[in-house]
Amino acid sequence: MNAESARQLRLLDLQAIDTRLDQIAHARTHLPQLAELADLLGKARLIDDQLVRSRTELGDVQREVAKAESDVQLVRDRAARDRARLDAGTGSAKDLQAISHELTSLARRQGELEDIELEVMERAEAAESDVAELERGRGELTTRIEALEAARDEAFARLDTEAADIGAPRPTVVDEVGADLVALYEKIRLANGGTGAAALRQRRCGGCQLELNPVEIQRIRSAPQDEVLRCEECRRILIRTSESGL
Repeated sequence: MNAESARQLRLLDLQAIDTRLDQIAHARTHLPQLAELADLLGKARLIDDQLVRSRTELGDVQREVAKAESDVQLVRDRAARDRARLDAGTGSAKDLQAISHELTSLARRQGELEDIELEVMERAEAAESDVAELERGRGELTTRIEALEAARDEAFARLDTEAADIGAPRPTVVDEVGADLVALYEKIRLANGGTGAAALRQRRCGGCQLELNPVEIQRIRSAPQDEVLRCEECRRILIRTSESGL
């Protein structure tokens, strides 16, 4: 085997490295955790939006509760003062009669305000329940997201380590193949889905998997060892090996 044949054979090693690196890169972007994470993060955004609305609603209702409680307390305080004056018997009969009428009105008003307070408190309780349920769901979702992120990062680390190991000898192989042949290989690889060179095995191109016709086999058989051969069908660089069947 001359130096040119050895150089071309090393091109197969380069192709093997690049094929595996491409597979690792594809695996990195198609991890099962990524699709599930995207789905869960989408759900998390929806829950976060719902939480913002629910917390805002709860805050509004809580302010209503505070106002309703204040209104009821004001009426109670006024009624307590009137009752104290009535019990003390201070003032004219007309004044005491007016206070008695006012106490009746205040009792009615207090009942109305307490009904409002009760209704508002029921709405506040429902709003608190909604917020608590959303927070519980968000917490569970966060736990699942964190677990998936950890699994994703572990898979990334494993693939990155493999890529580093596989790619480590590539610069040396590139130097051994030579800049001219590597440039042609890279150009073909870009145009052919990642495969720029293929072995000729049993008269079949390892790139397109088609069997070469007898005329082409004869041409390859008689070609000089330093000639860079190309498959007539897929135009990939065709490397002769001991298994070429020539």
